[in-house]
Amino acid sequence: MAEFNGHLVLQAEARANGRTVLAAQSFRAPFHLSKPYWDEDARTLLVQVVNPTAGILAGDRLESEIAVAAGASLLVTAPSASRLFQMNGGSAECRQHFVVAKDAWLEVMPEPLVPHRGCSYRQVTRVEVEPGGGLFFADLLMPGRVGHGEAWVWDQLTLEIDVRLGRELILRERLHQSGEELRAMAEWAGSGPGACFGNAVLIGEELANDEAWKKPLVALHRDGLWLGLSRLRLGGWSLKMVAPDGIRLRQGLREVRQILAARSPRLACDPRKL
Repeated sequence: MAEFNGHLVLQAEARANGRTVLAAQSFRAPFHLSKPYWDEDARTLLVQVVNPTAGILAGDRLESEIAVAAGASLLVTAPSASRLFQMNGGSAECRQHFVVAKDAWLEVMPEPLVPHRGCSYRQVTRVEVEPGGGLFFADLLMPGRVGHGEAWVWDQLTLEIDVRLGRELILRERLHQSGEELRAMAEWAGSGPGACFGNAVLIGEELANDEAWKKPLVALHRDGLWLGLSRLRLGGWSLKMVAPDGIRLRQGLREVRQILAARSPRLACDPRKL
């Protein structure tokens, strides 16, 4: 079976007219780019990253490098979930690095990660934001095929993230839990076997100056959606969500973006425009 050593490199810059363009791009399977779309209302360039293969398999090594220069605004998303298939004795790894300059904006909002039975996967994310830059990064996790008994039965799953504002580390997280541990957490939250998890990081000076948005955001903690918000030590917020299924998780994320868009208009960019 073929193993992929895929890479994705994107450099977004602002033209003199204020539009964001991809000044440089490079990708190799299993990464593929759809044609970018400029959202005039949100003043943001939308890029969809497509995986034309069945999913992520043993031996795959994926690397992403995304940089946004001053004045540019970029939303990177994906049209479908990333499925981690059974890996007999092997593993897969993804490393991603995001850099955001002052007066720049980056939103990374892929579809959920779905680990199937017997997979082994590690994802390492490094984020560097200059003071005055903005970021919304969402990482979503769904169980494997519940109807096939593949929920929470991966071999190994590790998700790591470091976030720096300026040169200061403001967030370091590492999820290295067994499926049984996450199943217990889902049951404790009353979300059942199909529970889905969301982890988001938000950085933006326009949000720090007026925190009236926090009350309606925290009010989303209801109707089967568990939501918690924590402020990071030097700026920015960490957002956690637990939902009973993927539909409710996606709905909760849409509601979060709608609330935040009132203060940060670039979050009004529709990731499903394409």
